[in-house]
Amino acid sequence: MKPAPFNYYAPTTTDEVCTLLSDLGDEAKVLAGGQSLVPMLNLRLARFEALVDLGRVEALRRVEVTGDRLTLGAMVRQCDVEERDDIGAAVPLLAAATPLIGHFQIRSRGTVGGSIAHADPAAEYPAVALALDAELEIAGGSGTRTVAARDFFLGTWDTVLEPDEILASVTFPRWGSGSGFAVEEVARRHGDFAIAGAAVGVRVQQGKIEQATIALFGMGPTPLRATEAEQSLVGLEASSVDAKAIGALAVATMDPSEDLHASSQLRRRIGATVVSRALGRAIQEAGVA
Repeated sequence: MKPAPFNYYAPTTTDEVCTLLSDLGDEAKVLAGGQSLVPMLNLRLARFEALVDLGRVEALRRVEVTGDRLTLGAMVRQCDVEERDDIGAAVPLLAAATPLIGHFQIRSRGTVGGSIAHADPAAEYPAVALALDAELEIAGGSGTRTVAARDFFLGTWDTVLEPDEILASVTFPRWGSGSGFAVEEVARRHGDFAIAGAAVGVRVQQGKIEQATIALFGMGPTPLRATEAEQSLVGLEASSVDAKAIGALAVATMDPSEDLHASSQLRRRIGATVVSRALGRAIQEAGVA
């Protein structure tokens, strides 16, 4: 099928993008990677009078690695995250999640900002942003603002972005030595959206867990942090952690929805399992025997 007719705009600066979005109003849609939007347009599940393509805005492709932070422009492609050693070394959790996104054809066009702004609750990058307490820079007609990842996602495909705003960049903190990260998910087929998944990180100092993060995806209308499970890990001897018990604790208060892929009960069981597996791998990667 073909999309309904639309006007196409290809600005070259962030200011031009925001001006266009302000002028065009609700009838405009931003085109980042297009890996979710274009199929919806082709199937006529969505229709917009105008598309504003971010592909020529060079400022949105920046990659900056500093001592304690990694900043990625929204238009950095997923394949770049997968292939660039500096990105993977700076934020290993981001690199671990990337091969699980669709297939290489998808990743060659899909973007970091596009995935996060699309806010699919079963997607990997929103969960990684939440797990790492990423900071999201939002650009709009009235200037820029910074929003924490925990405040960015409102619901399925719903964020705090206003109609005249775009996600400009994402800044991830670097955890440093003694850290381990892992992403685990269960999907019907490789490349499908996850039935449930988990992004986990730990930092181990002198054999004890000093910091832990657990974010689940596919378990609710947004990615979810398992804060009680995280807190229970801090101070434990890493080599004696009961990963299965932590997995159960992580999903204890979650009430995932049912769909044709899984019941709520099955999704909760899968969620506990992927947390357990990811936690075990993360601890191992942190250098704990």
